[in-house]
Amino acid sequence: MKKLLLSVLAITVSWQILDYLLHGVLLSSAYEETSSLWRPMEEMSMGMMVLISILVSGSFSYIYYKFVNNKNLKTALMYSLVYGFGAGVSFGYGSYMVMPIPYYMALTWFLGTIVEALVAGVIVGYLITDSE
Repeated sequence: MKKLLLSVLAITVSWQILDYLLHGVLLSSAYEETSSLWRPMEEMSMGMMVLISILVSGSFSYIYYKFVNNKNLKTALMYSLVYGFGAGVSFGYGSYMVMPIPYYMALTWFLGTIVEALVAGVIVGYLITDSE
């Protein structure tokens, strides 16, 4: 259980850093171009964003911990790639279908989600193993 909680913490921290780089740096100009689609910064809830990150990283880690057999780095990377692909399609291209965002924003969300999932896979692959 301790390794599960540690993985949730490590994934949450890594995702917060990657989200800053992805959204705050790489896509900052795209967010400015589409500012009419987003809440003003003063209306955004950073606390809610962190809570959601904790809940999603908890779900990611728990699924691996409870339902994945042969817990090792290779299995964790395969799990995270499938997870990231599914989430990335939904987040990036699902949003693109219904919102007037630039294509490169959808593509960046898609690829960024896969990268974040792979980072999470490395974390669970090292922390949660069959040799527990």
